[in-house]
Amino acid sequence: MPLTDAYVQGPGKIPELFAKIRDGQAPDRFTHQLLKDWGFTSTNDRLFVPLLKALGFLAPDGKPTSQYHAYRDQSRSKVVLGEAVREAYQDIFLIKANPTKEDREAIQGKFKSYHNASDRVAQLMTNTFLALLPLADLTGKTSAARETKEPEPAKTDITPPSREAREGRRGLSPRLHYNIQIHLPATKDVEVYNAIFKALKEHLIEI
Repeated sequence: MPLTDAYVQGPGKIPELFAKIRDGQAPDRFTHQLLKDWGFTSTNDRLFVPLLKALGFLAPDGKPTSQYHAYRDQSRSKVVLGEAVREAYQDIFLIKANPTKEDREAIQGKFKSYHNASDRVAQLMTNTFLALLPLADLTGKTSAARETKEPEPAKTDITPPSREAREGRRGLSPRLHYNIQIHLPATKDVEVYNAIFKALKEHLIEI
């Protein structure tokens, strides 16, 4: 979904929630009981679960995803959340590349029109989105661990032939071999044969 409809009623608790995720051990399944154990005892706090699913931190069955685990790396947490926010709220970033609280009116109008929401619900969606922004790195910069370098071109070791080798090749000349068949005429005149062999010597043997 290019614009999630997830929201929470207590956006001021969002920083505390993500601090618990970052600093605590990932559960096998994220439940309402876990929220209570973390101190989020209000029934309204249950709305954190659909928000985490919308951000890609939880699978539909509540199991933490790879994104959840990546967020627990404190050196990458803000970048991971930034990518999640951009994915869940794509249409907001079409309005403003770097949205802030100053853009509240436009953001709230987008939620209202996109989801056909009431003013109150659109306001809650906006408050939730704006509460996520300070926790996320939206610059698109990744940590050193995630940066990839361009592969270096393979080095080709081409050694030119030595001077001796070049000169040696120049001194070589092609050698051709000829196979010449001569059919002598049937004659008793010796002079005919003498003339043939003389011609062979002059034109072939002495070349």
